[in-house]
Amino acid sequence: MTSHMDFSTGDAPLPDIVILTHKLVRDYQLGSETVKALRGVDLQIKRNEFTAIMGPSGSGKSTLMNLIGCLDTPTSGEYWLNGQKVSELDDDSLARIRNQEIGFVFQTFNLLPRATALHNTELPLIYAGVSARQRKERAAASLERVGLGDRMHHRPNELSGGQRQRVAMARALVNNPSILLADEPTGNLDSATSAEIMEVLDQLHDAGQTIVLITHEHDIALHAHRAIHLMDGMIELDEITRKTA
Repeated sequence: MTSHMDFSTGDAPLPDIVILTHKLVRDYQLGSETVKALRGVDLQIKRNEFTAIMGPSGSGKSTLMNLIGCLDTPTSGEYWLNGQKVSELDDDSLARIRNQEIGFVFQTFNLLPRATALHNTELPLIYAGVSARQRKERAAASLERVGLGDRMHHRPNELSGGQRQRVAMARALVNNPSILLADEPTGNLDSATSAEIMEVLDQLHDAGQTIVLITHEHDIALHAHRAIHLMDGMIELDEITRKTA
């Protein structure tokens, strides 16, 4: 069996590895120029890790997030998610993986303005073909998890910014995803509300959720237990920032 950081192409990851990338490369064509956004990233993230991905603009962190989130496919290399090799899947299969395995939390909350918190939360379950009764039960439970049990029937314009982001988090969690992928989740929030959102993420991690956090803010990254710093499309530093309990 391969060691923790030395794995060869074609090797399936160990059961506790949720994310494995092997020599992940992503190039973009801009006219006649080839932009090398990722230059061979090797990465493993274990189940129930809370990992921050950091780096300046142009470092490749958004590209890596898009690949981890199955929003894009690599130019070369491999990506395994929860034991499945997803780097070779077609668009339909990737869409299914996105819905079932990944919960997205974005900087802009992406809520339907006329829908209640409950309806916004149950949207992924509609796409998954879950019955109406089950949808409502699971969406309500998900809102309870983020402390919004008393706001289920409020629309976004009746909620604060922090409450809207918590609805987005409840929606991301409703399918019990393998990973919660949070892209600058506090980018549109003031410092007090940011602290509130990070506390929710801390609680979700304590309850067993695997979290990948993309951020450029060091104080936000300190909530994670591991920080991966990208520079020029490569991992510059991979450090444990604080021990898990």
